[in-house]
Amino acid sequence: MAPPQKLFLAAIVSAVIVAATTGHGPNSTAEDIVHSSCVHASYPSLCVRTLSTYSGPTITNQRELAQAAVKISLSHAQAAAKKLAAVRETVGKKRVKAAVVDCVEMIGDSVADLSRTLGVLKHLHVSGGSANEFRWQMSNAQTWASAALTDDDTCLDGFKGVEGKVKTDVKQWMTKVARVTSNALYMINQLDESRGKPHVVRS
Repeated sequence: MAPPQKLFLAAIVSAVIVAATTGHGPNSTAEDIVHSSCVHASYPSLCVRTLSTYSGPTITNQRELAQAAVKISLSHAQAAAKKLAAVRETVGKKRVKAAVVDCVEMIGDSVADLSRTLGVLKHLHVSGGSANEFRWQMSNAQTWASAALTDDDTCLDGFKGVEGKVKTDVKQWMTKVARVTSNALYMINQLDESRGKPHVVRS
């Protein structure tokens, strides 16, 4: 018979292996919510990658998931806004500069719309409020998130017929922003369907 110390060590190793393979570790609930919710998102892989590396509070339900998705989108939009503002000061060609100037305005609107969306989600009445109040809040969140997505697309439209590094860079930045925003809008729509109820993870 093996010594008690070896049996104890084997038990610990087995527990670690089970937790790793079955997803019952300390962060398994958050991971389960992210993976199950991202399956049908517009960009599933990007959805899982961005939300799995989210550094904010632990995600325990759909409302927190939607907030995290919007925060990620807002962060990307703000980063793109800084890059675009820097490009605007250096670009020389009039046609390209005009496209960049318009894009700076569009991304500014997108940042504002996403900020409004996040504000609604932070004060969402998921319990204790009337169904009409919840629907009104959700309508606002969906409208602003959709407007942010439209702003991103409009920015890219301005570069039609333009070629060069500036267009390539801007397209890369704005495509990323548009994709995370599309995923955020999906999470908001899912939240609307569940009326903010906690996500139940089935083992």
